[in-house]
Amino acid sequence: MTTQLYLLAVFVALLLGLVVGKAWERYKLRDGRWVDRRRLREMPHYMLGLNFLVDNQVDQAIEELTAAASTDTDALEIQMILGNLYREKGQVGRAITVHQALLQRPDLTKLEQAYVLLCLGLDFRHGGFVDRALEAFQEVLRLDPRNRYALVNLQKLHEDQHQWGEALHVREQVAKIDAGRRPAEQQILGFLRSEIGGAQQRAGDAAGAARTFAEAIDADPRTVPAYLNLGDVRERQGNLAAAVDAWERLVEVVPDRAYLAFERLERAYRALGTPHRFIDLCRRHIERNPQGWRGRLALARHLAAAGQHRAAFDLMLEALSNNPHGLVIHQEIWQTLSALGFEPGLVHRYVALTRDAVFYLDPHVCRRCRYRSTELLWQCPQCHEWNTFVEERIAPARDTPAADVMANES
Repeated sequence: MTTQLYLLAVFVALLLGLVVGKAWERYKLRDGRWVDRRRLREMPHYMLGLNFLVDNQVDQAIEELTAAASTDTDALEIQMILGNLYREKGQVGRAITVHQALLQRPDLTKLEQAYVLLCLGLDFRHGGFVDRALEAFQEVLRLDPRNRYALVNLQKLHEDQHQWGEALHVREQVAKIDAGRRPAEQQILGFLRSEIGGAQQRAGDAAGAARTFAEAIDADPRTVPAYLNLGDVRERQGNLAAAVDAWERLVEVVPDRAYLAFERLERAYRALGTPHRFIDLCRRHIERNPQGWRGRLALARHLAAAGQHRAAFDLMLEALSNNPHGLVIHQEIWQTLSALGFEPGLVHRYVALTRDAVFYLDPHVCRRCRYRSTELLWQCPQCHEWNTFVEERIAPARDTPAADVMANES
């Protein structure tokens, strides 16, 4: 009987705990009075404001949320959202005023204070007040040492100032928080180390730069600029074989960026007295990347420089069938046609392949924010993310392979 009573008491205690938990979820004691937290979700202005925000109608969202804030002056989250919306509209001063006013509330919890400071730090950063943004993010981390958003924004501040060592230190803290949950962490660490190596290289510390570039590659084998710069350092040191090794590793590990090393390798092979190695490398690259065009173009240029214009022309048409919008391919083809005396049959093959092609001059686009660039950038100047640029490709003008075009014309 005693055991049954004990179990009943435990069961009642659990039920009581659930009831209290639900009550605390709904209510919060503030300034000695109980406030219904669900009331926000029942306010029409608040709900309309969120709907407008989802639809990216910022002005209407601000109007509705302002009305909601006037109804409930204690609603901290509404004020925080309003401040953030002001910042996004470029009204940084107004955003700062809103968030600074929230910090004056005596009833903020430690976590609430941290989040308001985070918003204020974003305001300062957006407005270009670097020192004040730095202080705000550091204060957030004092209150909440594992606040990932504060750490990431602190890292971006250091990057904006080209303080690569400080940025790396902060990113290492982010990596510890993520604990392997984000594969991109190693990539970012690799790029930051590569930037440190670049600074060392510009300062004349070739040995230190080489070590740092090697560390960047160890952190993430896909850190392309580290391979390029490591090879450049070795070349300047007179160790051409080591330079070639670094550039060849890039071609092997990151084939989609191999073209960045082609010119370096062609020059190095020539200096080593083994120009045939470049032909072999390009052919291996083409075999591994049958849809690629840069390897074909690099080999075609090499053959054209050696006077093998007809073989070069065939390779250029293969490259063109995979990327009919690449202006550089068309330029090379016209130079080759000129060298071949503009033979009518060759010109006709070219025209047949490119009849419906569209030319454009910005072939790279950021996957994150869609910023476009005429060159490959390692860090996006708009969203500041690393290694987000990809080559923008439009579907080929026709599905007929270059080989079929040649067969039809013969």
